[in-house]
Amino acid sequence: MIHFILLFSRQGKLRLQKWYTTLPDKEKKKIIREIVQIILSRNQKTSSFVDWKDLKLVYKRYASLYFCCAIEDQDNELLTLEVVHRYVELLDKYFGNVCELDIIFNFEKAYFILDEFIIGGEVQETSKKTAVKAIEDCDMLQETVEEYMNKPAF
Repeated sequence: MIHFILLFSRQGKLRLQKWYTTLPDKEKKKIIREIVQIILSRNQKTSSFVDWKDLKLVYKRYASLYFCCAIEDQDNELLTLEVVHRYVELLDKYFGNVCELDIIFNFEKAYFILDEFIIGGEVQETSKKTAVKAIEDCDMLQETVEEYMNKPAF
């Protein structure tokens, strides 16, 4: 099970966080600071897996963003790397070669895509086509509602 997912830049700026375990905000901030420091201080040629407390951190860098997941000790690290890669593929498919600015300015879409893919720390939809179709359907519904709301009332 995934306990949390963090996306942060090479400068340590948090861009997205999704928690699947309940923790107080103060504890979350402490964890984020610690994990960002650990990952950014590692050499690029080292493993993408870190034993941390009673969890494992699995991370991957794509362009200027680090995608980090905390999983349970007995979970498969390589499968988690595949989950991270699938999320990046979904972001790429939606945004067309996703970049850090897409996450910053469209964070609600990034969260929505993540929620279509992972619920409660478990992968729910493995099909890229199905996940992207759900996202596109939601966008179309939103556009329809906005058009309806912008029509003058008689």
